[in-house]
Amino acid sequence: MNYVEKSDAIADEIVSLRRRLHQVPEIGLVLPETLKIVEEKLQALGIPLERHKNSDSVTAVIRGTGTPEAGQKQSVLLRGDMDGLPVTEATGLPFAAQTGSMHACGHDLHTAMLLGAAELLVNDLESLQGDVILMFQAGEEGFDGAKLMIEEGVLNAAGVPLVGAYALHVFSGGFPAGQFAVKSGPIMSASDRLTVTVNGKGGHGSTPHHGVDPIVIAAEMIVALQTMVTRRFDIFDPVVLTVTQFAGGQASSVLPENATFQATVRSFSEASQQQLEVGCQRLLTGIAEAHGATVDLEYERLYPVTVNDERETERVLATARHMFGEDSIEELSNSLTASEDFSRILAEVPGAFIALGATPRSLDPREAPFNHSAEAVFDESCLTRGAALLAELARDRLSEGPQQ
Repeated sequence: MNYVEKSDAIADEIVSLRRRLHQVPEIGLVLPETLKIVEEKLQALGIPLERHKNSDSVTAVIRGTGTPEAGQKQSVLLRGDMDGLPVTEATGLPFAAQTGSMHACGHDLHTAMLLGAAELLVNDLESLQGDVILMFQAGEEGFDGAKLMIEEGVLNAAGVPLVGAYALHVFSGGFPAGQFAVKSGPIMSASDRLTVTVNGKGGHGSTPHHGVDPIVIAAEMIVALQTMVTRRFDIFDPVVLTVTQFAGGQASSVLPENATFQATVRSFSEASQQQLEVGCQRLLTGIAEAHGATVDLEYERLYPVTVNDERETERVLATARHMFGEDSIEELSNSLTASEDFSRILAEVPGAFIALGATPRSLDPREAPFNHSAEAVFDESCLTRGAALLAELARDRLSEGPQQ
């Protein structure tokens, strides 16, 4: 079966699914309206599904009927995340969400593409030499939904060895519509969170020498953290530390007892992640002690680095070029500093996380409103390409048999 032609033939259906999903964005792990649309389509395709207990996530398995050349049946996994963001949509689209939330990161497209791939595969069972696990995931946006699904057995859903995993992520800027982008090794950063409370001594703002000013100390810490990033880390193994919240004091004449700030921390290796955790502790404790204050800090590891398997990256490159031409895919030279809980899947099984351009053709990819923006618009022409590529990657990997 030619998945490109077959995907183009159901383009209207995939677009319609995407628009239905776009109008009912839901947040976190509870997605009842989204789930209803997904289950309705899976049931229409005759694909057995299983709801998860700890989130509104769904696992479905397509059982291929082809005979494995190596004699051993295997499975691959395709992921589509489903949750939206607490962003009030400002796109002006005729199908814009009116709920106060928005699919500002394109997860509605991911879900629609995976449903499209499911339709392609279920109508081509004889060429599938194994099973395909469809992972419809809630809670990607900060709720670690992938971890919950792993704990509930998504990786073993087919009952046969899992040998490959793939996910697409659309971008409303940065890449031209329909262009895939991928790289071997780290493609997205680890994500950690640093929360700091500086405990000083309150007093009158006119006599700060009688107290211990936590705001000045916290400000010094923030500057010192930026210096640490530039002086303690290899520029070829980069880290990003951005303070995103700061609070302290309530009146202009009062020296507060404490001040707090929070930062997001990104890194691309286990070594740098470990060094950041230890380094932040040492640096901030030292600054606090130097000023006669104390500090409470929490360093939380949220998501690991997203690492693409070298062999699977080559598969993506070769498959996209074969299906859509040489210009259809870019091999990235640099990693992306965003983070993904699909990293947890790739830590367990070889696979690839793939970017897919969805910049509206009337906009410059360098200037278009980016993911998470209230004005982010995604070009729907990428939907059929994404569905076809997912289906072909699954079929191709299953036809290969066990890797040595």
